[in-house]
Amino acid sequence: MTRAAVPGLPSRHPIGAQLPALYADDDLAQRFTAGLDTVLAPVFATLDNLHAYFDPRLTPADFLGWLASWVGGIDDVNWPLALRREAATRAVELHRGRGTRRGLTEALRLVLGVGSDVVGDGGAVWSRTADSALPPPPAAEIVVRVWPRGAAAVEAEQVHEIVRALVPVHTAYRVEVLAGPPSDEGGST
Repeated sequence: MTRAAVPGLPSRHPIGAQLPALYADDDLAQRFTAGLDTVLAPVFATLDNLHAYFDPRLTPADFLGWLASWVGGIDDVNWPLALRREAATRAVELHRGRGTRRGLTEALRLVLGVGSDVVGDGGAVWSRTADSALPPPPAAEIVVRVWPRGAAAVEAEQVHEIVRALVPVHTAYRVEVLAGPPSDEGGST
């Protein structure tokens, strides 16, 4: 991310106009301050629009990755700009669901545009009774089934990258790429 001189960007606060009357007609003083205006114009433009830098829908594209990292979002410069903005906008919401079925299906839907279903619980159990018996051993893995929603094909490696990043580190998983929504789930996700 760089903010540098922008050719032709006028300063909203030209220094020459703020000089004492003695220098108002001094050609050297006016040319010198005009050079400073060229350097300061991007700074003023950035400060005048600072609120937009913190809104993922408005921030400059080169600032978007940094902004997404502030809120724990996922960002890939190879994604279309609209998708990057949406991922940064929904980062906090997605982060709340991280490691859950809902969070994983929402992230897959947002990033890849696929339908998905997660089967298995990764071995998480709880009890209201103290000193209760241990639960049976958990399933060896969770199964993440994905299918295309629309014309786009599903890239298994992209699914693996997202699942690997979002499931708890101790959780084993398997990805199945289906041609369409499974008939028993009715494609509700």
